[in-house]
Amino acid sequence: MNTIALPNDADTAAAPARPLAAPRSATSEAPWVRRLLIGMALAFLTLFLFVPLVAVFFEAFKKGWDVYLAAIVEPDARSAILLTLTAAAISVPMNLVFGISAAWAIAKFDFRGKNLLLTLIDLPVSVSPVIAGLIYVLVFGLQGWFGSWLQDHDLKVIFAVPGIVLATVFITFPFVARELIPLMQAQGQEQEEAARVLGASGWQMFWRVTLPNVKWALLYGVILCNARAMGEFGAVSVVSGHIRGQTNTMPLHIEILYNEYQFAAAFAVASLLALLALVTLGLKYLVEQRVKGQKRAVGDRSE
Repeated sequence: MNTIALPNDADTAAAPARPLAAPRSATSEAPWVRRLLIGMALAFLTLFLFVPLVAVFFEAFKKGWDVYLAAIVEPDARSAILLTLTAAAISVPMNLVFGISAAWAIAKFDFRGKNLLLTLIDLPVSVSPVIAGLIYVLVFGLQGWFGSWLQDHDLKVIFAVPGIVLATVFITFPFVARELIPLMQAQGQEQEEAARVLGASGWQMFWRVTLPNVKWALLYGVILCNARAMGEFGAVSVVSGHIRGQTNTMPLHIEILYNEYQFAAAFAVASLLALLALVTLGLKYLVEQRVKGQKRAVGDRSE
């Protein structure tokens, strides 16, 4: 009869303990997996971002500096550049005022219709820009609600600068408010209440307490708003009428030049718009770092 020898206590004590395997982090992966994911991301960015950007500047300077400069200083191009900057210069301050007012009201006060206001702020994000432009045509066009009244008073909105500005304002007004609302809600109302107890007025609280606390988020929202205002195409295309030298912004002017097979001129203006976008992107990155630091500091204080 076979017997099974069981280890005694001395043998068990003498046996070295096996080291426990270190627990694997939920976010750790093998090195080859990380390299593969990074390579796929870089390949995607190269194919869909860097290559088209390089192609724009290559085609813009393909025929030389003289052709490039002639396309930029051409009267229709200068008019399109001026109109783009004008629309941005008008719409951004308007959205700045609206964004601060809406964010301050939503974050600092409770009132009836608060959720409705939040929904309306997100409306331009959910509505197609073309539909937004069509709405202005139906309201201010010749056959629209106020068309006859505008015609009787010799006022022109559609196919004119006011219509372009209105369409740009509608498309860009969520950006400032949406940057300020989460930060103001995270900051709470303690500092404003302390300022009120010390005798500060509403304007003093805003200028000396609220505004300094959100200045970087405010600047970040303004940069995003300006970038969208300069690059907007759909809504502006509907209300502009494509009148050369009068109602064409830079994106519309580029489309017309490309459709007329003036590729060098089209890419020249497109390179200028891309350069403005790169400058905006650089400013956005710098401000974004400050905003992240500000939100991190607010989170530490709340804990």
